[in-house]
Amino acid sequence: MSFVIRNPSAADASALADLHVATWREAYSHLLPDDYFSEEYVSRRHRMWDQVLTETRPDMRVRVAVNEGSIIGFAWAGPGIGVDADEPPRDRQLYAIYVLSAHYGSGVGQALLDAALEDGPAMLWVAKENPRATAFYRRNGFIFDGAEQTDPHAPLITDARMIR
Repeated sequence: MSFVIRNPSAADASALADLHVATWREAYSHLLPDDYFSEEYVSRRHRMWDQVLTETRPDMRVRVAVNEGSIIGFAWAGPGIGVDADEPPRDRQLYAIYVLSAHYGSGVGQALLDAALEDGPAMLWVAKENPRATAFYRRNGFIFDGAEQTDPHAPLITDARMIR
């Protein structure tokens, strides 16, 4: 399978938001309440991606993977964010990386991670209930540092921080 990694434009916001929702459904539906993917949730994703892609910042990096004209994955990185009043353990953070399940194992995820973070020190949060993602990050030099958090809207998902 061939794909291209590129910078998204503001015109990609809607497709990127729909992909974000679709990949969350694939990865986490079994851990989320039935009403999680409401119209409001989808609308929030659209507003978020409209803002991210129209109000660009030099410290943010979004990359998309495109196959046959369709976005099949994305990665988004930026400055490290601390928890509560704590300083982040790294200056760079991977905020999100998602690939449609039909393209797992194709190299898309690796290419996106490399394009978003390069090979420097970084941090990320991963759902502990997602062993595939955890293994992927371990292969890329990330280790758990002991920090964990939960989202009140997704109480069955515990996010654990990894650093490299």
